[in-house]
Amino acid sequence: METTAIIHICFGEILAKVWQAMGLRIYVTGRVAVEVDGRVVIDERRFRGKQGRLLFAYLISERSRPVAKEELASVLWPDEQSDNWEAALSALTSRLAALLTSEGLDALGMSFSRRFGQYQLRLPSDGWVDIEAGNSALDRAEAAVRSGQARNALGPAAVAASIARRPFLPGVDGFWRESLQGKLDRQLVRALDCLGEMQLEIGEPQTALESALEAIKLDPYRERTHRALMRAYAATGNRAKAVAAYHEFRKLLASEVGTDPESETEDLYLEILG
Repeated sequence: METTAIIHICFGEILAKVWQAMGLRIYVTGRVAVEVDGRVVIDERRFRGKQGRLLFAYLISERSRPVAKEELASVLWPDEQSDNWEAALSALTSRLAALLTSEGLDALGMSFSRRFGQYQLRLPSDGWVDIEAGNSALDRAEAAVRSGQARNALGPAAVAASIARRPFLPGVDGFWRESLQGKLDRQLVRALDCLGEMQLEIGEPQTALESALEAIKLDPYRERTHRALMRAYAATGNRAKAVAAYHEFRKLLASEVGTDPESETEDLYLEILG
């Protein structure tokens, strides 16, 4: 069986284990939803509009602390708050509390408190949140690469990339959503770097090349990714493209940033020339 086919099979098995695990699971990327034991108990439609989704996602992300009503208002209405924003916020939070209670989630340790103008959403200790699972998987993938065991990065890097590729609260505007989407984009770039390292190690330079090209589209200034691109071209036997990739990156840095490539990139360039 070809290596690429093996990778695809392993990737499918890994994702199946991740997505099918039992317990309370929260999704804020792609679709906003709550699952219990693999069954969707609250789908995106029940949050009734973009502000309901945004409220839930923000409270999940900031659940380690109470959030003041003024902070919530600035996230929900970043451009301008109406005179009756407190009433609107009260309606949104009441609707969210009723939704969680209607599905018995409080009995599972998912509680929503509203006291003294502060709001906090709590999860049980074993509660799973997709965006946090992606961060954790990325940490494991990068640790594997740093330790010289890039082969072990496949599972966690694939999970991190899969989560990061999903759109975050589409249709919602505001500084917080944009900030989180930016973090997901950076997570995807880092996951692609790990996948590229793994693909080169197992002798799949063409897929490593595809990973590097995708990452560069997201972050054209990331030097590590350009080195990965050069190594991938060289590994496919196209040394001329590897050299051209270096010169294109050097021109980009000079014109846009006013700097030269790092010494590690220069050394790689000379190694490819040699």
